[in-house]
Amino acid sequence: MGQLVSFKKENGIAVITIDNPPLNVMGQQVQQELKEVTEKVEADPEVVCVVLTTAGTKAFMAGADIKEFPNMIGNPDMRSGVMEMHNMLNNLDNLPKPTIAVLDGLTFGGGCELALTFDIRIAEEHTTIGLPEVKLGLFPGGGGTQRLPRLVGEAKAKELMFTGEPITADAAEKIGLVNHVVPTGDGLNKAMNLANQIADKSLQSLSRIKQAVDEGIEMNLKDGIDLEATLFTDVFQTDDVKEGVQAFIEKRKANFKHQ
Repeated sequence: MGQLVSFKKENGIAVITIDNPPLNVMGQQVQQELKEVTEKVEADPEVVCVVLTTAGTKAFMAGADIKEFPNMIGNPDMRSGVMEMHNMLNNLDNLPKPTIAVLDGLTFGGGCELALTFDIRIAEEHTTIGLPEVKLGLFPGGGGTQRLPRLVGEAKAKELMFTGEPITADAAEKIGLVNHVVPTGDGLNKAMNLANQIADKSLQSLSRIKQAVDEGIEMNLKDGIDLEATLFTDVFQTDDVKEGVQAFIEKRKANFKHQ
């Protein structure tokens, strides 16, 4: 089997593509290659924003590879493998750069959990999203029980996981699971337009916004404000803030170095 995950760069944007037709399932190879690509993107100073897309329009990702599950049944030592998957997802979640996922079809199980690690989700109108693991006698084991309630609230998250029933893109937008719903075929264009709006900003600023929100949301307000004050002090020590302020004074567009 050839390479299933690749990325290309353009104008400060890394576009990651998962090409594992027909359903782009998250098998072991996809997980490993996604981990490697994430590490490359994080280390690349030219990349400011990341967009994830998948091959075809039938499925963004229809979950894990069920064919791998029989090897897990009754295996008391499977936790280490589960944690390898979590490490990969956590690396995506903690990437110190804004991330956008394009959902263009079935977004089920592990596919939904993968999407939840991204900062922004754009869904094409034919997309359906769900966590159907309960129908297999399982439950979401890729961070779904933790990330989904933090995003849409405890009650709605429990309903989705208890029933295992998918929801439409429009319903997902109403509960805050996706940011935008666009016509079928327009997802990547919408993502790239948004990414271009982000990619000319200061990575020093963007990374601190993400850190302040992601870490602060788990804190009480006082500690969150303390974190924000620390990061605000830090950003004033960077070359980018000098450039940004000077560009404003000179009434020109800032030219951030993205270092």
